[in-house]
Amino acid sequence: MDEAPKLIPVERRRDSLAVVSPQPPVAWAQTTRETNLLDYLIILRKHQWMILTFLLLVVTIVTIASFKMKPVYVASARVEVDPENDNPLPFQDNNSSFQEYVDMDDYIETQTKIIQSETLAMDTIRSLDLPRYPEFGGDPKALVNAGPNQKEPPILSDFLSRLTVSRVPNSRLIEVQFAAQDPALAAQVVNTHLEDYKEHNFKSRYDATMQASDFLSSELEELRVKMEKSDAAEVAYERQNQIWMVDANQNTTTQKLQELSNALTLVQTQLAEKEAVYDLAHSDDSASMTAVQSNPVVQDLNKTKLQLDAQYTEALAQFGPNWPKVQVLKAQDDAIAAQLKNAKSEAVRQIDNDYHQMEAREALLERDLNRQELQADNMAQKLVEYNMLKHDAESNKELYDGLLQKLKEAGISAGLRSSNIRIVDPALVPSTPARPQKARNILLAFLIGLVGGVGLAFLREYLDNTVKSPDDVQNLSGLPCLAVVPSFASRNGSRSLGRLSKQVGVSAGGDSRVELVSLQQPKSLVSEAFRALRTSLLLSQAEHAPQVILVTSALPREGKTTSAANLAITLAQLGDRTLLMDSDLRKPGIRRALNLPNGHGHDIGLSSYLAGVAPLHDIIVRHPTVPNLDAVPTGPIPPNPADLLSSHRMAEAIDDLRQHYKFVVIDSPPIMAATDAVILSALTDGVLLVVWSHETPKEAFSRTRDLLAAVKGRLLGVVLNAVDSGAPDYYYSYRYYPYSYGYGEDEEVKAIRQGPEKIS
Repeated sequence: MDEAPKLIPVERRRDSLAVVSPQPPVAWAQTTRETNLLDYLIILRKHQWMILTFLLLVVTIVTIASFKMKPVYVASARVEVDPENDNPLPFQDNNSSFQEYVDMDDYIETQTKIIQSETLAMDTIRSLDLPRYPEFGGDPKALVNAGPNQKEPPILSDFLSRLTVSRVPNSRLIEVQFAAQDPALAAQVVNTHLEDYKEHNFKSRYDATMQASDFLSSELEELRVKMEKSDAAEVAYERQNQIWMVDANQNTTTQKLQELSNALTLVQTQLAEKEAVYDLAHSDDSASMTAVQSNPVVQDLNKTKLQLDAQYTEALAQFGPNWPKVQVLKAQDDAIAAQLKNAKSEAVRQIDNDYHQMEAREALLERDLNRQELQADNMAQKLVEYNMLKHDAESNKELYDGLLQKLKEAGISAGLRSSNIRIVDPALVPSTPARPQKARNILLAFLIGLVGGVGLAFLREYLDNTVKSPDDVQNLSGLPCLAVVPSFASRNGSRSLGRLSKQVGVSAGGDSRVELVSLQQPKSLVSEAFRALRTSLLLSQAEHAPQVILVTSALPREGKTTSAANLAITLAQLGDRTLLMDSDLRKPGIRRALNLPNGHGHDIGLSSYLAGVAPLHDIIVRHPTVPNLDAVPTGPIPPNPADLLSSHRMAEAIDDLRQHYKFVVIDSPPIMAATDAVILSALTDGVLLVVWSHETPKEAFSRTRDLLAAVKGRLLGVVLNAVDSGAPDYYYSYRYYPYSYGYGEDEEVKAIRQGPEKIS
């Protein structure tokens, strides 16, 4: 083994990657991408063989079953059901049109159930002797008389299962169908069944009519006697109490009472008018003069006096008071004034007489009205009993006349074979079988198979709870996908780098290893993916790239060791000193991955340094073929790895390595298996998660991210490992990867097929 390299400080320019202090963690926001149509097409393309297999299976089964089925013929007939009264007798009903509108739907639905009844079915079975036909058993003795408390014959359920009764929408038609292997038998059964239904309907109506007629005959005589007694009681009561009716609603007593009431109302109205005039006449104000002035005599005297006053005033002004003519006019005026005074007194006296006469007339009418009211009250009490007797007599008479009329109609109706059932279209012998409809069955099978296959594809995709693509990484954690590492043999069967490296290492036994693919196959897709990872890390920060990088995964065997080794190789290829440290003190893999030779000092490593057995420079091993690449193996496996990694010597070692190496890549155990990676994340500049496509559960990936975020570990991003570049969900979304890196794919695949010993 070569001599262990000395720890020589790295000269750094002012703007170079100097000592990098741990950076604060970046809070990656979890994002959600909207689902589009292409996502669904990718799922269908991904599971196309499962969909096609399910489709062919369903179509094959249905096709075989359809061709093996015996042909079944269906005969159909239509019958019209007219409305009928609920009363078995043909009673006239004024609300028949309304009842028909309300109850017709229920009535037709009831008739459909009657057609499907077991009693009617048994009548048809007996009429045609169906048990003698082969498809119904072929045993004429199998049918027994079914009745109450007897076991249902098997042929009854078979018959009802073949019978289909349905109402034609928006009509009074009922369609009856029957299925049988013999077309003539199917038509015969339908026609016979409908004839039995008509006979059953007529018989039920006839029996109800005869029962009602018998009842009416027995009750009619008793009702006649009752009617005669009620008429006699009405007449006797009317004569005894002298009830004389003017019309149907009024007698002589109430008529006289009405006339007195009208007369009193008229007198009271006139009295109110007289009283008003009387009050005006005896009042002291000017209103009294108004009442008197309405008298014709007073009006004439007032007119004459006004004329004399005018003449007297004119003569007095012209001739003076001593003129004879003036004195004559004065004497005439005084005489007229005296007459006017007497006329006014006479008018007041006449008003008083009219008022008192009207008061006396009102008193007489009130006395007569009170007497008549007493007589009307007595008559009203008598009319109560009289009306009851009259109503009873009229009711008995109407009921007797009605029953007598209906009894005659019932006798006529019983002699008629009338029915509200009419067969519109009798059943004809069908010419083609109704089922199986082979073309329709195959078409339905194709549709069901296609829909079922698509449903299974989406169900399988829904149940697939693994990380599959960079979109899943972004949506689950918000972390960037720094590199997409394709599967190492995607055309020959996909394998991840982590698992393939073990198989190649065991079979090779030489220096060539898959972990060195970045060195040995620089044009391969895998090498280009790790170079893309290197570029992403170098550009992940604005001022400087992370110096100490921790590579880990959620679960074992996800390719973290291989990813760490190839990352270290690509960093060393830049010409910078790079150290690859194996901190997996439980299951080391760096020595095997880099194919380090076993020489002097191979039994010491990181555990030896952490335990204080060996200094740091003694555990560093220089890679024999990769320039600028050193490694720190694990050394002896300790019983307490977590305690050693959390010691101050581990922090001192990382600080010392920062001074001598430009990049330090640390391979750690899986986070879900041990806490070592969580401890180391606090000492590094960033953590790189390796996820195995289609294998790592989403819960484990999310839990890993949460554990690192809880200790404020800086998450740089995710390496998606073992991606099948030929898978639809990868190809359609990330087809630029095979286009960009595909120029070296043929050489890589050829080398893998020839064996790991051919990798150079």
